[in-house]
Amino acid sequence: MDVNEAIFGRHSTREFTADTVDEKTIRRLIDAAVHAPNASNEQPWSFVVVRDQEVLQRISTHAKSYMVTHMPEGPLYDRYRTTLSNPNFHIFYHAPVLIVISGTRQVTFVVEDCTLAAENLMLSAHAAGLGTCWIGFSQHFLNTPDGKNALGIPATWVPVAPIIVGHPKDVPSVPPPGLPHGRKEPEIRWIG
Repeated sequence: MDVNEAIFGRHSTREFTADTVDEKTIRRLIDAAVHAPNASNEQPWSFVVVRDQEVLQRISTHAKSYMVTHMPEGPLYDRYRTTLSNPNFHIFYHAPVLIVISGTRQVTFVVEDCTLAAENLMLSAHAAGLGTCWIGFSQHFLNTPDGKNALGIPATWVPVAPIIVGHPKDVPSVPPPGLPHGRKEPEIRWIG
């Protein structure tokens, strides 16, 4: 798959089949992630791979509760609060795999480096016919002592990118080039 096909065809997936993702494929995705650009070649990342559905369910429950408790007030957050308060809502959408990319060192650009690794991982997954979604609802909980403990993440590490991975139930057609997926026209300021 050409890189532009991957960029324009990738989308967030929230419905997965029950098929597992084998270890060889997961390792290939992580290999793509570690080839991301990073500041001063620090490579400050580590990967936690969670395939245990009971662990994912427990983290989902705790993360939802944490978000509802710590979320600001306002119309946007009221919508999120309703979703997160639903006992049937699974924060990881019952995906077979969660890969959490964490920063292992307190370097200046640790978040940026881990984010670039996450993008490589998601594009590589798309090229392999897999679906992914960055689960922002879990980030705040995973950055607490309880969240880190749930995944065995050392206290000094920073969980940056919780990415679910699996086989998508439906594969949408690839939109034509341009502004796919309802993207807004970007504001561009030209100098020179």
